Amino acid sequence: MKTAGKRKRQEGSLTLHFRKYFPYYAMMLPGIIYLIMFKYVPMMGSVIAFKDYSVFQGIWGSAWSGLENFKKLFEYPDFYRILRNTIVLGFIKTFLVFPIPLILALMLNELRNAKMKKAIQTIICIPYFISWVVVGGLVFDFFGVGGIFNNVREALGMDTLLVMQKESWFRPVYLISTIWKESGWGTVVYLAAISSIDPSLYESASIDGASRFQKMRYITFPLLVPTALILLLLNIGNFLTLGFDQVYNLYTPMTYSVADIFDTYVFRVGIQEAQYSFATAVGLFQSVVGLIMVVVFNKIANKVSEDGGLW
Repeated sequence: MKTAGKRKRQEGSLTLHFRKYFPYYAMMLPGIIYLIMFKYVPMMGSVIAFKDYSVFQGIWGSAWSGLENFKKLFEYPDFYRILRNTIVLGFIKTFLVFPIPLILALMLNELRNAKMKKAIQTIICIPYFISWVVVGGLVFDFFGVGGIFNNVREALGMDTLLVMQKESWFRPVYLISTIWKESGWGTVVYLAAISSIDPSLYESASIDGASRFQKMRYITFPLLVPTALILLLLNIGNFLTLGFDQVYNLYTPMTYSVADIFDTYVFRVGIQEAQYSFATAVGLFQSVVGLIMVVVFNKIANKVSEDGGLW
């Protein structure tokens, strides 16, 4: 009897809790549905990597191939070239671009003119909402034969340089375009974190005679470290998944040797050549490497800062 009464009380409290917070659960529902449909359900398709997939037989009707697709991947002549390109571009995007939004946020936070601060913040955020297709076109126009870059070179008496066809120029262009397009959005995140810092810390520092630079160094920056570490961990999870659209819209056949990455390779092999099992194996390899890196760096982040890890 006691057990039955306790169970009824628990069910009643659960019902009351659900009724009380129903609007919040309703707000969460679209996100949960999206997460299940587009994140968890597609994970079932990963089984294709272990099968000789046929469109006509379907996922479950196709014959098992074991680890043949992975052996094919590691024995592929250009595998290590593609892996090297992916690692290099991943390092550029994760570690070289990553500090820029933090630096911009610290600089913008020191501006006392509110109108100028908002104007600069708006200007640097606009590129984030522009498609990589448009950005790629702008980059090609800027560095093209009749673009601003070559017009300046010609005005200085220099020869025309086909930047987008040069292997040595692809990675610098990739770095610059990534900073221009994505740094503004990261700055917004850091500025939001700065706004949550207790103003009394700055007031106490002012009473002690701290300069603006000292406040930034000893108050703002240390309190931003946990946020920076979390964002870094999220970026590391996508270390080998750089994004197909950026590289695809920036590279040319002449720059394949330094620009071809797993995402573009999967597009050519998986979509254009219809090798779905092999392309899935490549994607699964990227995901496993990303998971391992997140786990390792999460442990490092927990040692650096108590609030710096994801778990």
